Amino acid sequence: MFAVQAKALVKTYGSTKALDGVDLEIPTGKVLGLLGPNGAGKTTTVRILTTLLRPDSGEAEVAGHDVLAQPDAVRRSIGLSGQYAAVDENLTGFENLYMVGRLYGSKKAAAKSRARELLARFRLEDAADRPAKTYSGGMRRRLDLAGALVAEPTVVILDEPTTGLDPRGRIDTWEVIKELVADGTTVLLTTQYLEEADQLADSIVVIDKGKVIARGTADELKQEIGGERLELVVASADDLAATTQVLAEVGSGTPSVDDHTRKVDVLVEGGPKALIEALRRLDAQGVAVQDVALHRPTLDDVFLSLTGHATDEGEKK
Repeated sequence: MFAVQAKALVKTYGSTKALDGVDLEIPTGKVLGLLGPNGAGKTTTVRILTTLLRPDSGEAEVAGHDVLAQPDAVRRSIGLSGQYAAVDENLTGFENLYMVGRLYGSKKAAAKSRARELLARFRLEDAADRPAKTYSGGMRRRLDLAGALVAEPTVVILDEPTTGLDPRGRIDTWEVIKELVADGTTVLLTTQYLEEADQLADSIVVIDKGKVIARGTADELKQEIGGERLELVVASADDLAATTQVLAEVGSGTPSVDDHTRKVDVLVEGGPKALIEALRRLDAQGVAVQDVALHRPTLDDVFLSLTGHATDEGEKK
């Protein structure tokens, strides 16, 4: 059974087609990672699924409710945490969550209990009685995510939920998401952090220019591009050009170069053989190699292979 289904979603802004026939399916209790570069259509998709925007054509259901015909039922079934923390800065952390609970119709005692529970879950207990305007950016993000969970929704839509969080805050948020899924909650996750999708998503959909260009598990997508990534660090920046040329010859793509770290890397087929051949050629040219490594493809490699560019922070609205 699918908790979220979207079929042939189309949305146009003027002459720009933000969505061009997007299909999504999320089984109940699973996490779908929605990945795409800047302006790909991720946030447009989220807005349609949360009833904030009408598609030009296509259909979508969330928690069994049609987003066009039953928007109120959809809103009662979902929790949403957007790219920017939506909190009342003049209220305390506790008051923010208590207010959300009351707006959802909870009685005073239940709203207070739920607020305290979520403040503890997101490590905000010590700041519970401080105005949100005194919170750091990361604390506001955590408070916003807590607000999305007040009503214990069956479907949670997280639009870049860990943007602005420090590493500890991101890991804590990942643990909360894992707990939600373990309890049967369905999650749609858009993220700029590919390792986040790798950690959390049961399946991944990649969109670019409004179209779905790939879908599958993280492992399936990595297997599609094949090969391994060969990385070399040279002793002298003067040898970067020669190293780049050698890796272009032994690799299966265009090498990337980091001038600061003197690292050159490229995707290769038959990893060990390519590594040996690269080292042989560089040694013949007198290039000193400080470090060498072979890695399985990452989601970053998948993303670059599919879209031709790396992920961007944020997205056109």
